[in-house]
Amino acid sequence: MLLVTRSDRSALHSANDPKARLRVTFTLADDHLKRAETATDQKRFEEASSELGRYLGLIDDLLAFIATLTRDKGSTRDLYKHFEISIRPHIPRLAVMRRSTPAEYAINLKSAEEYIKNARSEALDSFYGQTVLRERPTPEQSPTPNEPKENPGAIKRP
Repeated sequence: MLLVTRSDRSALHSANDPKARLRVTFTLADDHLKRAETATDQKRFEEASSELGRYLGLIDDLLAFIATLTRDKGSTRDLYKHFEISIRPHIPRLAVMRRSTPAEYAINLKSAEEYIKNARSEALDSFYGQTVLRERPTPEQSPTPNEPKENPGAIKRP
């Protein structure tokens, strides 16, 4: 369950610009992830799951916030870049937590890990447009319409 607490929400709204909001979000998210790691180490898996939900809520809120910004601006791409760089070390931390968690709670960690990987992919995809540019084939690479393509495995007949 994704959740952003009132205190976290007020801290997010106090950020003046998008870059400050990104920093505040990752500070809060890192705190929740550290608490989840500590609770996992102490075998308090219910508490770890709730902290994980707060962590994911903050990440989801940040992605929704960045999505509202103009996508073609350089500053938005910079936010996605900082997001990707900041989220990258969280994936192995979640994997370590999952390995030391019982199966009934590890499902939550596995889905969180997948969510973070997808969020990271979304951030990386923002660097690329919606269209794909392909290289034009050079004349020696493309066969002429009248000549059949050569099949390297075919037997050549005289």
